[in-house]
Amino acid sequence: MMTEADYYALFEAYSTGELVGPARADLEARLSADPNLALRYADFTELTDTLRAHGQRLQARQQLRGIHAAMLAADAPAALDVATGKLTHTVNPMLRISRTERRLREFWSGHRATVGVAASVAVMAVFATLLGLQVWQTAKTKPSMYGYLVLSREVDKLKNKQKDLSRTLNQIGAISTPAMPSNKAGKVGTGFALTSEGYIVTSYHVIQGADSLLIEGKNHQRYHAEPVFSDIKRDLAILRITDKRFNGFGRLPYAIKPGQADLGERVFTLGYPREDIVYGEGSLSARSGFEGDTAFYQVSIPVNPGNSGGPLLDERGNLIGVVSGRQNDAQSAAFATKSSYLVRLVDSLAATAKVDAPYHLPRYGQLAGSGRPQQLKKLQDYVFVVKVYEKD
Repeated sequence: MMTEADYYALFEAYSTGELVGPARADLEARLSADPNLALRYADFTELTDTLRAHGQRLQARQQLRGIHAAMLAADAPAALDVATGKLTHTVNPMLRISRTERRLREFWSGHRATVGVAASVAVMAVFATLLGLQVWQTAKTKPSMYGYLVLSREVDKLKNKQKDLSRTLNQIGAISTPAMPSNKAGKVGTGFALTSEGYIVTSYHVIQGADSLLIEGKNHQRYHAEPVFSDIKRDLAILRITDKRFNGFGRLPYAIKPGQADLGERVFTLGYPREDIVYGEGSLSARSGFEGDTAFYQVSIPVNPGNSGGPLLDERGNLIGVVSGRQNDAQSAAFATKSSYLVRLVDSLAATAKVDAPYHLPRYGQLAGSGRPQQLKKLQDYVFVVKVYEKD
């Protein structure tokens, strides 16, 4: 069995052209057929690119130091060496510097510690993330879709922090005050009505770490909500609208399918990857999800982060799943938690008897036999933007 070091050695030989002939063709065929191997190669490429860029920055810094030293030598006054009879240059202790360079030196002296700490934190974060990924892969023989999504989100956060640090360093070079990284008002996802009493379904990774939640509908209805139950392993969360002015959704137009959907079945979804609601359609391409997890479907619908938590429906308008996310290295491959697990979650919550109002799940749909535009018109009133706000 190949170790991580073996994979990196193989990828290194492939990227440098040392792997030739049948061995190279065999690896390329494996990369095309094996998503896990392709993901490993993508991780290797990203890491080596980062290290290569760091080396180039160090080389450029060394060149700048050499140029600076040459400039100092050129400006130094000449003196005759009596012993050798040659002219030599001595450093002038009264060397004048420009106003621009003086401001740059003053700024660097005042912020050297801050920039150094920021750079150290960024480097530590890179290796902590890589170590966490390795520990997670080793400790779990069958990673969950939720774990994959959390790791992907942490990597994205790390990339954004590195971009902010790069912008700050560039601004230092321009002798301007570095701008603090902008703090977004909140991340967004999608949710949809579970019952007429004001319960909402979304993905757990959407609301993780939330300090407050805001639900916004098609006609700009806004309600505050709170989480009442979660299933982290299946990436599900149930929210409850807390506004007193809320008086119910009325009868929901879709039913929740308790059984399995069929392979190849046509499916569609609604969600908020941007401000306006977006429709997507495709087919059920696998009855298991990431790493063969049977709690999820794989569907051939392109999705973006804002789609997470949206409904997945069949041709008759029955709810068959909750959109969870996509695999970054597999084009147009998305995953959705099966509706049967949502039904189990509701049953578990009802058994705890900790809710203020009972659940009345919709049993009969009203969308069968309608054309797709008519189905979408009825559905839009029950699909919402979930806006998440976190403490600084």
